[in-house]
Amino acid sequence: MAVSLSKGQKVDLTKTNPGLTKVVVGLGWDTNKYDGGHDFDLDSSVFLLGENGKVSTETDFVFYNNPQGGNGSVVHTGDNRTGEGDGDDEQVNINLTAIPANIQRVAFTITIHDAASRNQNFGQVSNSYARIFNEETGEELIRYDLGEDFSIETAIVVGELYRHNGEWKFSAIGSGYQGGLAALATDFGLQVG
Repeated sequence: MAVSLSKGQKVDLTKTNPGLTKVVVGLGWDTNKYDGGHDFDLDSSVFLLGENGKVSTETDFVFYNNPQGGNGSVVHTGDNRTGEGDGDDEQVNINLTAIPANIQRVAFTITIHDAASRNQNFGQVSNSYARIFNEETGEELIRYDLGEDFSIETAIVVGELYRHNGEWKFSAIGSGYQGGLAALATDFGLQVG
């Protein structure tokens, strides 16, 4: 049975699931009907962060145009341009034992592509969630439903896996940003533009 988290909660992943090495992080969302005339294209991205909370190279920013990071330990399975249908909209495969030692945190984000020019924000997005399941068994281990806490934000840090005493834990962050992916990337130490 999956552990259901609220914003700000943390939970053990590997300690409570001994032998767990390969997980999939599924991210999902629905867009509300709205008459702006533009489709929504939400994107998940992953930042592999060092002790200082920053990426050390551009390859530590994993998204649809750079689908692998951390020496292949983190793999984004591709862009879903509509968010329609049930289930996960995008997924990231993670081999916990292969993540390089200098990576302390793996942050998962969702952003709205071209949000400013399309006049879109997360107030128009609902049912957003992240879940972590065992790649080998399909068993859902952790689920975090983001709720409807966002209005003007165009990017969300959903949560992060982080190392703690040799084990991996998950933190439900749920913090919104204005400025979309560029603002997030800058905060995480990437040069944008």
